Amino acid sequence: MSELIIPPGPKGKMLLGNLPDFGKDPLGYLTQTAESYGDLVKMRLEKDRDTILVSHPDHIEYILMQTNKIFSKGYHRDRIMSMVLGNGLVTSEGDFWLRQRRLSQPAFHRNRIHRYGEHMLAYAGSMLAEWQDGQTRDIHEDMMDVTMNIVAKSLFDADLQKNADHISSSICRVMTEYNTQMGSIFQRLLSLLPITVPTPGNAKLKKSVEQLDGLIYEMIASRRTEPGDRGDLLSMLLEARDDDGSAMSELQLRDEIMTMFLAGHETTANTLSWALHLLATHPEIQNRLLAEVREKCAGGAIQVTDFPELTFAHYIIKETMRLYPPVWIISRETLQDVELGGFHIPKGTEVSMSQWVMHRHPRYFEDPLSFMPERWENDFEKRLSKYVYFPFGGGPRFCIGNNFALMEAVLLLAAIVQRFEIVPSAHFEVIPEASITLRPKHGLSVQVKTR
Repeated sequence: MSELIIPPGPKGKMLLGNLPDFGKDPLGYLTQTAESYGDLVKMRLEKDRDTILVSHPDHIEYILMQTNKIFSKGYHRDRIMSMVLGNGLVTSEGDFWLRQRRLSQPAFHRNRIHRYGEHMLAYAGSMLAEWQDGQTRDIHEDMMDVTMNIVAKSLFDADLQKNADHISSSICRVMTEYNTQMGSIFQRLLSLLPITVPTPGNAKLKKSVEQLDGLIYEMIASRRTEPGDRGDLLSMLLEARDDDGSAMSELQLRDEIMTMFLAGHETTANTLSWALHLLATHPEIQNRLLAEVREKCAGGAIQVTDFPELTFAHYIIKETMRLYPPVWIISRETLQDVELGGFHIPKGTEVSMSQWVMHRHPRYFEDPLSFMPERWENDFEKRLSKYVYFPFGGGPRFCIGNNFALMEAVLLLAAIVQRFEIVPSAHFEVIPEASITLRPKHGLSVQVKTR
């Protein structure tokens, strides 16, 4: 490296750096700093290292493709992620991650996902059977419940409907506490203490994780009493053996199940919630989707085989993930000194790439804040620079469940619109909350009308 030039960035406050401004409005702050300072921006969000916001597709591609070599995921530094997900696929590194990925991959083969489609439609039908004409519903709560049941049945052959409220409240507490600690200066200072120190937030978080752990360990114990391959992910993990013939420990099984359980339903629930909100506020687009569903399904119930034919539904999901990416930011840690765009990035620096910033960037998207599913027609995505749009990440750590999530989102969206018109609730304020995922802060209230 010829010159050690660091990226520009906003001046921070003494001791707290840029955390106060970031904590007030993470999404707005990232957008503003990228607009003001360019493709690489230096921020100070932690006491002992800088964060570089990267907003150029070439740099993003380099970082994601070199993960496991020059960059690591670095989630061992995130106290809450480590506590909740342990050492599962999202957080693990190196050879251990590669082994776990190979063991899990067969569960997401396209043929298996096609079979999971039957579960998706069955649970969607059960949910819609409870809806009544003219009801006002929290559509986000509905989507959380139905996607939770789908992932549990598809990947673990478990029916969670009896415990749905209990599990949802535990997950909600985990997400709420993560958001509080991420953006709050007070909580960030408390985070300097061990996670075991019984602050009010840590106590709530610990209780919620213990409740989810209880469910998972019960699931594992139940399956051990009835061994055999049911063709699901849990069966594969239970049968997996190391080179020395040893099986996965209870803790390893717990971490992988927790990761798949949370990642497998939270992100899709958010995507569907935002999609239904957008359709409610754009009735002309909702009507176009209804016309496609009626044409492709010939007036009958939606079938898994209809999935590839629901083209406009695919566009709606793509456009929803552009405007409201379920994962709004991803980060890596430099394993060595790196040069990006002529700037020096020291070893140990956090480099962050925000889907929220990139997906709404006026350099790449015309009228970027408008909901326009038709923009995806005529292979629009292929004409985009690679890594302008990356809702599922990229490189070797590309989301293992992307095809599962897309099928689930398209089939459920079509099934809902086929039976109900979605109308906005009057005077309900919709606020995106940048937690582990991008979720609606106060839920999403809509009115449903029978077609």
